Amino acid sequence: MGYFDMSTNVSSFDPNAQEWQGLILTPAAGQQIFSLLKLDSELLGVRLAVKKSGCAGFAYDLSMAHQQLADDLVFAQDGGKLFVAREMMIYVDGTTVDYVSVGLNSMFTYTNPKAQDACGCGESFSV
Repeated sequence: MGYFDMSTNVSSFDPNAQEWQGLILTPAAGQQIFSLLKLDSELLGVRLAVKKSGCAGFAYDLSMAHQQLADDLVFAQDGGKLFVAREMMIYVDGTTVDYVSVGLNSMFTYTNPKAQDACGCGESFSV
């Protein structure tokens, strides 16, 4: 599950010097994260990362956040918190995170203005 090593491709990028647009959590996404918090008293929210994956290059990786790390940026909506490591912002800055139901399936979706291409199955993207 290794995360992409940013230093190999963006060595001149300084995540601490960047001004961020941030991420947008829709009310549905915030409420879904908040509902997860009610199931686990030690859970602080969810963590969004990007990993190398798929034919287009990158995939979103959501995991449970039980602690806030020193370089985390935190985005909140309706009681739910989304944690994003500062170094991931080069890939997700400006992204809208939503939670949608389609038929019997419910999932988080990402509208990322930095994504230039996506694979046919929609599981991976490039920037």
